[in-house]
Amino acid sequence: MAVLPDLIEPGLTTMFCGSAASSASARVGAYYAGPGNRFWTVLHESGLTPHLFAPAEFQELLSLGIGLTDLAKHEAGMDVGLSSAAYNADALHAKVEAAAPAILAFTGKRPAGLFLLKTLGMSITDYGEQPVRLGGTRIFVLPSPSGAARRWWSAEPWHTLAARHRELREVT
Repeated sequence: MAVLPDLIEPGLTTMFCGSAASSASARVGAYYAGPGNRFWTVLHESGLTPHLFAPAEFQELLSLGIGLTDLAKHEAGMDVGLSSAAYNADALHAKVEAAAPAILAFTGKRPAGLFLLKTLGMSITDYGEQPVRLGGTRIFVLPSPSGAARRWWSAEPWHTLAARHRELREVT
């Protein structure tokens, strides 16, 4: 059984994908629930949400064209504590093919790197929109919002994603 349920439906504008649920998220049953996690704050500050959502309100994101999943659905915790078998690029690929979001946005280089290497045979050079697509889906790599990744934090790629999200949402 998955630690957290996927929040995915066909027609999403943006599907966010993290590594795995944190221990705090697993405990409360909500995405990005760690006390130092910036996910909900940056979604609001970038204009992706009309107000600052609490983690428990994650299901409301669907009404904004936003979905959530993780590359490792059956383990929780920090990346260093997850088994290599926890990451399932094939399952994520199938989810993207089925839901066909306009954008697949990885909330960290680790899940993006693992997925892109396995699926497309490529590696990441920087944050932002990647030079490849998965079918018609654009791929973004964002700095991790986790409090454990503060050293590498930048909101700029998140704001770039938000602008693209709004642009694509207006078209559909």
